[in-house]
Amino acid sequence: MSEAVVRHKVEDRGSRAASPGWFRRTLDSDLFYSFRRSKITMIAAGVTLLFFLLAIFASALAVQNPFDPAQLQLMNSRISPLWTADGQSPFLLGTDEQGRDVFSAILYGLRISLVVGVLGVLFSGALGILLGLTAGYFGGAVDGLIMRVADVQLSFPAILIALLINGIAKSVLGNRLDEMSMLGVLVLAIGLSFWVQYARTVRGSVMVEKNKDYVAAAQLIGLPAPVIMLRHVLPNTMGPILVIATINLALAIITEATLSFLGSGMPETMPSLGTLIRIGNNYLFAGEWWIVAFPGLALAALILSINLLGDWLRDALNPKLR
Repeated sequence: MSEAVVRHKVEDRGSRAASPGWFRRTLDSDLFYSFRRSKITMIAAGVTLLFFLLAIFASALAVQNPFDPAQLQLMNSRISPLWTADGQSPFLLGTDEQGRDVFSAILYGLRISLVVGVLGVLFSGALGILLGLTAGYFGGAVDGLIMRVADVQLSFPAILIALLINGIAKSVLGNRLDEMSMLGVLVLAIGLSFWVQYARTVRGSVMVEKNKDYVAAAQLIGLPAPVIMLRHVLPNTMGPILVIATINLALAIITEATLSFLGSGMPETMPSLGTLIRIGNNYLFAGEWWIVAFPGLALAALILSINLLGDWLRDALNPKLR
């Protein structure tokens, strides 16, 4: 091996060692700088992270498993919060009519709401991105068909589409629809309600990107269309997709809570935040305000924090505002 080759390898290793790692590049990025400048965004991120951690470690933090009837006692029903005159330990936020600890029910209900929301966003994002890439890249009749379907769906509210899909699933499956199947139906209903935004956004970006030189070069060397779309075109459209996904996460959680409040979501044996609000609403005028107040506050705080993150991300990734 010649001396020049050895010197080149040593210099290359030295330059790679001196170059900052991905963590350092993240700290020095414009996105992280914008994040540090906004105290509201940092608080919203902290609150969102706290909710996810509470959902993940619900089984360790909860006083009881509200989904297990063996752990419930009717003698403990409708106990007021701990700081009131009639409060009892260990029920910090009181209990509901079935003797469920409200704090434990919120933790487990938060887990259900986040699982449905995240899975719904992942499903709608995957479907919308796939259809948007296909419509934008191939154009013609394929583009026209997909966009007309999207236009028709946009004429209906998302909650109406979710109710329709939910009703069809219940009529087809009937008594075979258990708690886990109901969770899957909610994910399907929410996913099919929100794919249009992804498809339209990705289609517009793809129509711009496919006319650039790197796409022509990829076509020239014989790369298949799926590889070009997924490996080369899709990464250049991720900015708007991340913004839509963040905002749609809040919308998906609200949609699930609305469906559950209307009685078309998760059952009372496996309640989400929306189901807890529906249950507590029946006892609001009887004086047991805590049954509905605390799940409602938890849902409002979660939605607000995610929306604040989505607003910041939209502004931070907008090149016109830099």
